[in-house]
Amino acid sequence: MAKRQVVLMKASPKGQPQSPLGSHREVKAALEHYNTSPDGSPRAASAGTEVLHGPGMIVELATTTETVMQAMVTMTDDEIAWPVLERVCRTLKWKMVDLESGRSFG
Repeated sequence: MAKRQVVLMKASPKGQPQSPLGSHREVKAALEHYNTSPDGSPRAASAGTEVLHGPGMIVELATTTETVMQAMVTMTDDEIAWPVLERVCRTLKWKMVDLESGRSFG
C-alpha cells in the first residue's frame, strides 16, 4: 500500500505571500491537541528535521529556520489520519496540499 503525502501550510488569500505556521514550539503545541508529538527519542541535531508521530501519520518539520513554513505529512493509515488532518486544518486555518494530485484542501 502506497503512503500518501500531503503538505500542511498556512491558508492565505490568493496573491498574498505565504505566512508561517508559527514557531517550532507553537506548531508542536498546536499539534499536541491532536495527539501528535515527538516520540521522546533523542533528536539528531544534524538531521535538519524533527519528526512528530500522530494518529495514522508522521509529520516532519524542518529545523533549519526559526519558523515553520510548512510541514510534510506522510499518512500511514488514511482512514485514521484524514479526519484528524481535516480538523487540524479547519481549526488552525491551515490547508493541505496533496503532493500526488496537487489538490488543496482547507
